[in-house]
Amino acid sequence: MNRSSATLAGQSVAVALPARPKPSEGWWATRHADVKHVSAGLPTGKQLQRAVIHLFIPFLVVCFGHTANAITLERVLQTTLEKNPAIQEAKSGLEQAAGQRLVFRSVVWPHAELGAPAGVQAGHRAGESGVKGFFVGRGWLTQTLFNMAVPPSLRRGDIEVLIAQQQLNVAVVEQLHAARLAFYAALYNRSLESIRDEQRQKLEENVTTQKDRFEAGLADKSAFTSATVQSSELVPQIESAHDAYRQAQLKLAEAMGIDPGKSTLPEPEGELQFVPRRVDVDSETAAALQRRADLKLARLFVRAANEDQRIIAADYYPVVVGSIPAEFVPVTGIHRQGSTSKTQDFIGSEIREKAAYTWRVIDNGEVRGAVLKARAAREMNELTCRKLEANVSRELSRIANDLGGIEARQKSLSAASVAAEEGARTVRENVASGLASPFEYRVSENAFLKTRSGLLDAIYQHNIALAEWDRATGRYFQFSDDTAPNVH
Repeated sequence: MNRSSATLAGQSVAVALPARPKPSEGWWATRHADVKHVSAGLPTGKQLQRAVIHLFIPFLVVCFGHTANAITLERVLQTTLEKNPAIQEAKSGLEQAAGQRLVFRSVVWPHAELGAPAGVQAGHRAGESGVKGFFVGRGWLTQTLFNMAVPPSLRRGDIEVLIAQQQLNVAVVEQLHAARLAFYAALYNRSLESIRDEQRQKLEENVTTQKDRFEAGLADKSAFTSATVQSSELVPQIESAHDAYRQAQLKLAEAMGIDPGKSTLPEPEGELQFVPRRVDVDSETAAALQRRADLKLARLFVRAANEDQRIIAADYYPVVVGSIPAEFVPVTGIHRQGSTSKTQDFIGSEIREKAAYTWRVIDNGEVRGAVLKARAAREMNELTCRKLEANVSRELSRIANDLGGIEARQKSLSAASVAAEEGARTVRENVASGLASPFEYRVSENAFLKTRSGLLDAIYQHNIALAEWDRATGRYFQFSDDTAPNVH
């Protein structure tokens, strides 16, 4: 049993909170027991007034604590954008792409090498004797003068950065969409749990009524048994909705980068609302083809494969390279290796310029095979890109049809819910007075619960369809900027 306390005017009050019951008993089964437990210990008169004041303090703490943990959809999206692990990983990919861009561009830059041979020279030769130390500085500067791979390499480096940027945008879209769906799922299951629990309370009232009628001899035991069974049937449904709500909270915490073991699970604020939307498939299709991040990424993959093919095909052409070797001799009297006289010794520093070219004439299919392989990769990317572009119109048409069907269903269920509530209220009053049978009560209550649950499901499906519409039209791209005002 857990215990919490609150202090008021130097006095403290301890409130016993019962532990969670066993699953077979139902998590709600202790509510009536709590009422009886509190009623048995309530004082009278002024003591009752003081007890009410003391008990009101922890109640306020609980209420305000729940409000403090509640989060809006805007806050969920902003936190996901800042702390989601997948988005953070995609951001680090930008730095890797910048380094890869330098690798592609290095083909156009000069290549310089420095060497410093040093050692000891010994031996006997005409006019020389003894041991002498020596040091020589050498350098090579090589610059590509002509290479067909230079232009595509420069473009390929730029495309590499663009690919990383679009991969970040794709990750942002996917994670924000997942967070939004988890937020809606949490609201839906929490409302569904509330509806079923409210219905169970009404059925509990009927159980009490039938029990009183049975004890008074106004009804047989079958009516009391039927009411009890009908009430207990909602217990697993309530627990199922509660478990689904917890699962949605875990998914929401995962999307927001929250560790459930170190902090409380996020509590979504508000309820699901039905807001009709009129959509234009043709205009939105044209806009989606321009702004969707996954389509931009697919087009960049096509461009990258095309440049890769050009880089490989550059081996068909000659490569011209300019070279400037240099040697620096800080001292004289040191003999060049292989020299036979002093006239061939180093007498100072020297610089030589030269140019050379290479041209692969016969490659035995090595270059051609690599080119064909790169071409096949490019064609596959083009095919995938065309499929994605062609699927946009079909996907938007499907979502638009779903929105229309859900809106019609919502209107029908809204009217049916009002009628079912009125009918259930009438039957409930008649059962209490014995004018209606338990079977009629059972049918009316089940119909009312089914109608309310169906209406809630229609509102939930409508919000899900709107989220899918925003994803399919590329509207999540507005969340890719790291500024709070752009998160809506």
